[in-house]
Amino acid sequence: MALSPEESGRLADLLKEHADGLVGRWAELVGVTLQGRMTRPELERQTRELQRGFQQAFAAGARDLADEEAAELRAQLGELSATRARQGFSANETAVSVFAFKEVLLGTLGDAADVQTLRDYVAFTAFVDQAALLTFDTFVRVREALIADQAEQLLELSTPVVKLWEGVVAVPLVGTLDSARAQVVMERLLQTLVDTGSPYAIIDITGVPAVDTQVAQHILKTVVAARLMGADCVISGIRPQIAQTIVALGIEFGDIATKASLADALRYVLGKNSYKVVVAKRTER
Repeated sequence: MALSPEESGRLADLLKEHADGLVGRWAELVGVTLQGRMTRPELERQTRELQRGFQQAFAAGARDLADEEAAELRAQLGELSATRARQGFSANETAVSVFAFKEVLLGTLGDAADVQTLRDYVAFTAFVDQAALLTFDTFVRVREALIADQAEQLLELSTPVVKLWEGVVAVPLVGTLDSARAQVVMERLLQTLVDTGSPYAIIDITGVPAVDTQVAQHILKTVVAARLMGADCVISGIRPQIAQTIVALGIEFGDIATKASLADALRYVLGKNSYKVVVAKRTER
């Protein structure tokens, strides 16, 4: 429900007349909701800016939150939501902080408010509801973006490519290998092959709990991509249970070398490079 021009003007005057009292009471109510996680001066600064934003929007003739006259207020609400989202507050806490403005203004009106004042208050509550919903929507979008960024960072951290020897790199996989993670593995491995010029890569699946057809396909695609870059791949970490599963599923690794452990794979690759691996005997003291 849009406000009338007269209602906007009266609300602007009301907010200006009681500015200090509104700010103080509003900060007090919000402080109770946030349970002391923000200082009183910070809360008063935020509520004063919002109170001024509402007042200026009404004074400019805003009848709805979507109006051009309320553009600055929308920006303030968006900034509040984004800041709260990054600070770890919930969407409910952020929206309630705006909803509290209705209770604050109602306390200012008193018991002797006339019919016109009450009608203005009803129009004001509808406007505040729009503002609170805007903060909720902005909060959710910011949180989704933060979660997506964190998920991408976790993917990169969970797929390291390490240099084991001159000309030998390894990708130790831990956990489930889905399509998104397989893509990251492939990209990081190929980039490392380019950066180091390594002719050999070891894909270690010791930390992969189970290998099914989809996981095998991801591994095979990575091997093929590495071969196109001129590198040979060895798959290590083939435990007895995984070997049985691979046989049962009819998965074919073709001419790709497979080894039981990362140490066996490294020994195999070094042998291909004409290195002779000798296990030194420990002497008794």
